[in-house]
Amino acid sequence: MDVSGLVWAGTLVVLTGILLVDLLIVGRRPHEPSVRESSLWVGFYVALALIFGAGLWLTSGASAAGQFYTGWLTEYSLSVDNLFVFVIIMARFGVPRQYQQKVLLIGIVLALVMRGGFIAAGAALISQFSFVFYIFGAFLIYTAVNLARQGEPDEDEFSENVLIRWSRRALPISREYDGARLTTHTTKGRRIFTPMLIVMIAIGTTDLIFALDSIPAIFGITQEPYLVFTANVFALMGLRQLYFLLGGLLSRLIYLSYGLAVVLGFIGVKLVLEALADNKLPFINDGEHVSWAPHIPIWLSLTIILGTLAVATAASLVKSSRDRRRILVDARR
Repeated sequence: MDVSGLVWAGTLVVLTGILLVDLLIVGRRPHEPSVRESSLWVGFYVALALIFGAGLWLTSGASAAGQFYTGWLTEYSLSVDNLFVFVIIMARFGVPRQYQQKVLLIGIVLALVMRGGFIAAGAALISQFSFVFYIFGAFLIYTAVNLARQGEPDEDEFSENVLIRWSRRALPISREYDGARLTTHTTKGRRIFTPMLIVMIAIGTTDLIFALDSIPAIFGITQEPYLVFTANVFALMGLRQLYFLLGGLLSRLIYLSYGLAVVLGFIGVKLVLEALADNKLPFINDGEHVSWAPHIPIWLSLTIILGTLAVATAASLVKSSRDRRRILVDARR
């Protein structure tokens, strides 16, 4: 896929424009969006991704469109899992609901910047060293195993990292929020930081960890930097509204982490198989390609990922519904 500089520039301008509109809306009127407002925005961003994929189909063929849709679906599902941690952070630091939009939007901007850097670094490594696929594949399989063991995140399991603990000790921080501001003034006129700064640090460092998982996953689907970047951007756009739309539904998706573990494990195995098929390492098969390593077509990857997420979501909702009915029955006794 040959993407010209003009196409790159046009894509960046349009996506930046959409992001600026989001910034203006949140900046001018901080509020907790309604279900209707959130639904319309999420639908808008999903429609944009579908239209973009259709445009790729028309201009670059079915393969490019299939890679984009598969990458976008994978990154979108990982982003939904990220919302669990965002919920925990918001609850842990007691962020007022009307200011959570700003926190989420800044977190999304940080995620875009970090992922952009990781995408550039990943593309450069892949172009120079084919063995990177082995590393990415092993990392994804390791992540999948850990995710399956841990299950869904729990608020009590959230632990502050070194940077957060240092910030609490070293910086003058007020006890109360001052709107969505990062700084405030004491009664003596001294400027100090608000707890919002700590929340931003928590979101930013969490975004960094998420990027370490998501970038190898998308490179397991496509190595085209343009598709990797746009799939990530479209997966993050609308995440703010999705946070408020899902609300309490997040706690009901109890099997989502297991579904994502299967997805990441599958992509990890796929990466290792592709590395074997392209092998150049002298200590593996004498530096020759491994002929028996199968190529997994993009349509099969999309089917497996979509099917796994659908089963995990359906099973979660069924289990949650049964648990709620059991609680109601026990309460009536």
